[in-house]
Amino acid sequence: MPGSGKSTLAHLLARRYGALLLSKDVIKEELLEVFGAGDAAHSRLLSDASFLVLFAVARQALAARVEVILEGNFRPGEHERLLPLSAALRIVQVLCRVDEPARLARLERRRQDAARRAGHGDADPAVRAERSGDAFLELPGERLTFDGGEAADADQLEAIDRSWRGG
Repeated sequence: MPGSGKSTLAHLLARRYGALLLSKDVIKEELLEVFGAGDAAHSRLLSDASFLVLFAVARQALAARVEVILEGNFRPGEHERLLPLSAALRIVQVLCRVDEPARLARLERRRQDAARRAGHGDADPAVRAERSGDAFLELPGERLTFDGGEAADADQLEAIDRSWRGG
């Protein structure tokens, strides 16, 4: 969910493992630069386009045998079809969660951040209140949850490390 600590954790893991990080919001920021902000439907369209680009780049990176971390507010029942599944592909999903007051406070700080382009759906109060993104995708592989609070817990990082190493 927006504000749950996904981006922070993804950056930490990418540095930790030397993996390529592909982030939906980084792509969306560039699309907002070109297409501008609009209403909720426009924001959703840019999000959909961002996910298509994210998965296309991921497919190329995986074909080149590059380890990849994908970060975004993935939608169960929708985004599974975009990932090329094969027996050789090892997937570890990490679902970030944080207590609701902390999540809402983070979203409010984002909304007030002048460096963040207008047009992200998480600025909309209805989207901020939405809890539907708090689920795993229907994909094979290990599933871990991560408390996206202020400090990364060593035990949680060790569980991710074991999964990353395949053991």
